[in-house]
Amino acid sequence: MNFKHISVLLNESIELLNINPGNTYCDATLGGGGHAELVCQHLSGNGRLIGIDQDGAAIAAATERLAKFAPHVTIVKDNFRNIKDILRDLGISAIDGAILDLGVSSHQLDIPERGFSYHSDAPLDMRMNTDASKSARTVVNTYSEEELARIMFEYGEERFARRIARKIAQTRELAPIETTFELVDIIKSAIPGFADKHPAKRTFQAIRIEVNDEISLLKQAICDFFDVLLSGGRLCIISFHSLEDRIVKQTFAEFVGKCVCPGDFPICVCGKVAQGKLITRKPIIANNDELASNSRAHSAKLRVIEKL
Repeated sequence: MNFKHISVLLNESIELLNINPGNTYCDATLGGGGHAELVCQHLSGNGRLIGIDQDGAAIAAATERLAKFAPHVTIVKDNFRNIKDILRDLGISAIDGAILDLGVSSHQLDIPERGFSYHSDAPLDMRMNTDASKSARTVVNTYSEEELARIMFEYGEERFARRIARKIAQTRELAPIETTFELVDIIKSAIPGFADKHPAKRTFQAIRIEVNDEISLLKQAICDFFDVLLSGGRLCIISFHSLEDRIVKQTFAEFVGKCVCPGDFPICVCGKVAQGKLITRKPIIANNDELASNSRAHSAKLRVIEKL
């Protein structure tokens, strides 16, 4: 089956990466290779791209797509949070730039058997890395009612989190919850009416984030990528929901090193020193043309920082 994924904010992110043809860059969420291909088109000489993804289907698709750039490309099946170990294993001490396109890919959403979508009936899965042991079925059927409610509230900003968690707990006492449509029906029965958005959207997002541990280690991963940048190197991050974007924004602010002393202090005593400068004061969002052709670009935000 073809790997279908439309890269979001493609030209904007590559332009802001500020590529030097002979330098080394990382596409940390390789997907179908859209961002990576455009990076490779700018490379020559000793220029190199390190592509990382934990999804075997993405690795296969990107390997085929980037075959024509083979001398410049190294592809690694791993999680981007392990960037320091990955570079050490490759004998690379530092890189000149990186792109992180967070969240779920179009392919993962569109393939029913992956269990990401609330529009298709499939076994509860939602694993980006299909070799991982924890799936959506694990979360739905083994987490406590209190933990389910917390996840849905924190990761999905679901205001009916407690009601949905209670209904899940009651239902699974009779039999395990096995499929996406079973879960959708439970969510619908727990919500007292819903508007234009699908009632399962926030819950599915929250469970997906929990299954793939997308949030808990995000800040550390951003810090690790910043650590391995050379001076003048840029880190471009595309986020798709407010929780991710908030972490990116706050972590970048720490790198900029703004003074945190009280306003009435005559001099700075906090000792904060800038390690980077913001290239994007406000996040870049998709233009009207991209929004018209790719509905999943509506929530995308691109932030870029340069290491001093």
